[in-house]
Amino acid sequence: MASQAAPSCRLVFCLLIAAAVLRPGLGWDTVNSAYGDTIIMPCRLSVPQNLMFGKWKYEKPDGSPVFIAFRSSTKKSVQYDDVPEYKDRLSLSENYTLSISNARISDEKRFVCMLVTEDNVFEAPTIVKVFKQPSKPEIVSKAPFLETEQLKKLGDCISKDSYPDGNITWYRSGKVLQPLEGAVVIIFQKQMDPVTQLYTMTSSLEYKTTKADLHVPFTCSVTYYGPSGQKTVHSEQAVFDIYYPTEQVTIQVLPPKNAIKEGDNITLKCLGNGNPPPQEFLFYLPGQPEGIRGSNTYTLTDVRRNATGDYKCSLIDKRSMIASTAITVHYLDLSLNPSGEVTKQIGDALPVSCTISASRNATVVWMKDNVRLRSSPSFSSLHYQDAGNYVCETALQEVEGLKKRESLTLIVEGKPQIKMTKKTDPSGLSKTIICHVEGFPKPAIQWTITGSGSVINQTEESPYINGRYYSKIIISPEENVTLTCTAENQLERTVNSLNVSAISIPEHDEADEISDENREKVNDQAKLIVGIVVGLLLAALVAGVVYWLYMKKSNLQAARRRKKRKFLIILSNHK
Repeated sequence: MASQAAPSCRLVFCLLIAAAVLRPGLGWDTVNSAYGDTIIMPCRLSVPQNLMFGKWKYEKPDGSPVFIAFRSSTKKSVQYDDVPEYKDRLSLSENYTLSISNARISDEKRFVCMLVTEDNVFEAPTIVKVFKQPSKPEIVSKAPFLETEQLKKLGDCISKDSYPDGNITWYRSGKVLQPLEGAVVIIFQKQMDPVTQLYTMTSSLEYKTTKADLHVPFTCSVTYYGPSGQKTVHSEQAVFDIYYPTEQVTIQVLPPKNAIKEGDNITLKCLGNGNPPPQEFLFYLPGQPEGIRGSNTYTLTDVRRNATGDYKCSLIDKRSMIASTAITVHYLDLSLNPSGEVTKQIGDALPVSCTISASRNATVVWMKDNVRLRSSPSFSSLHYQDAGNYVCETALQEVEGLKKRESLTLIVEGKPQIKMTKKTDPSGLSKTIICHVEGFPKPAIQWTITGSGSVINQTEESPYINGRYYSKIIISPEENVTLTCTAENQLERTVNSLNVSAISIPEHDEADEISDENREKVNDQAKLIVGIVVGLLLAALVAGVVYWLYMKKSNLQAARRRKKRKFLIILSNHK
């Protein structure tokens, strides 16, 4: 009986297992896992007291079971079924939690935990979901440039190794690009690797660009689902060179100056606002209808005043698109007459003219011996002090470096002129004789003494200024003598004599000649005195006029009073 009972029990147990497989299980639980991580699936069953063993299985697409792990409740031993895809990847704990290492896409299945007692089988299913974050999207096959008003492929946005597959979005300056016929064309593709079952997503963008896209960044993103929900990863920015035609031409003058003067080198530079900028232009010079073909620059060297005019440039293929600039070449001419070294005789007249011709009003400055003059020189009768180095200098203030100057070296010649004076010392012991000489070139002075008496050989000469100087000698004659002063230069020899009495004989002294400096002081004092006298006369005149007006007014008022009294008397008599 026992031998027959055992087979019947095993048969009942097998039937229970079969029934457990066929009957509906508990509600499904879902376990999310990242690709490559360990999948942990707790057995969602309470362990019964009479548990015999526990098993895990998964279901094939056709519903047939595949057992993968077994654990006895009594022997505490674990056995793993020979399933190649789970070899060395499974771990079953004492509470029947199943762990699968190195999660793969193929692990997305329905797993079932089975706890078996002598009289029943309990099951709890778990759905496994595996997610793989895609690589950061990258814009590849980028266009080297984009042309305005042309629909052209901008590039491909690629994101690799995703599970499940994701979506790619394009952005312009952070705003989503939507497909637009003829302007925005987006083509999306995805491919799955048959081995890894991971997806690669590719999105191609064709874009019709405008000048507004210059320096504007383009990006793309991939949106995918992970264990914790939906996520988005963005690419790096991509900026494209935008080609657009030239719409305007400008012309520049280099180097930039406030003004151009004769002798300068200037360069004309023509620019187009297109991208890439045009490299060839036509340059039109004043008076030349035909353009000169060349690069974007044209240089003029050592320009003259006849280069003043309008300069133009245009595109080679669009001659109607033209730019122009007016250039004024400033000039300055100076003519001094006479100039150089001029020799004249004292008393001569010498007209001097400094003629200026310039592109603008020019300032004129006269200098004599590096001292600025208040006005231009004019000589009706030359004096020695008129001699010197004269410079006429002119400049255009608005034009840097445009200056001209001419010089006149005036030499005033004259034969020697002599005047002699004498003065007795207050003590009466000596007399001073002065020989005043005027002439140019500087005359040499020689003293000659005739007669008898003692002579003090002491002479003194003053500085030679404005053709004048003097020589002084002091003597103490005991008898009458004659002093002779001889002055000689290249023009003539002049002699003058002066009789000098003995120191014991009183005689009239001649005053010293007034020097130029003292003469100027005297003249200034005379002018001051004249000014004071004229001022006093004017003041007296004004006072007289005021007094006359006052007296006239007083007489008129007195006459009115007399008329009024007379009228009152007549009126009273009439009454």
